[in-house]
Amino acid sequence: MGFGKLLIAAGLVLVFLGVVVVLISRTSLPVGRLPGDIVWRGRHTTFYFPLVTCLILSAVVSLVLWLIGRR
Repeated sequence: MGFGKLLIAAGLVLVFLGVVVVLISRTSLPVGRLPGDIVWRGRHTTFYFPLVTCLILSAVVSLVLWLIGRR
């Protein structure tokens, strides 16, 4: 029963994150298109790695978790 609740909670978190991503993409924020993000376009492929975006998101999540932990 505990594992089922964990799966439901994880699914709700993923749905919430998906809604946040959709809402952010509708704004003019350059999330995912920052200077330092790596984009390589070949003839038939595109390789994309949002390096700077990952670093900023990691710092924000770390700060939020640190603030929550202080409470």
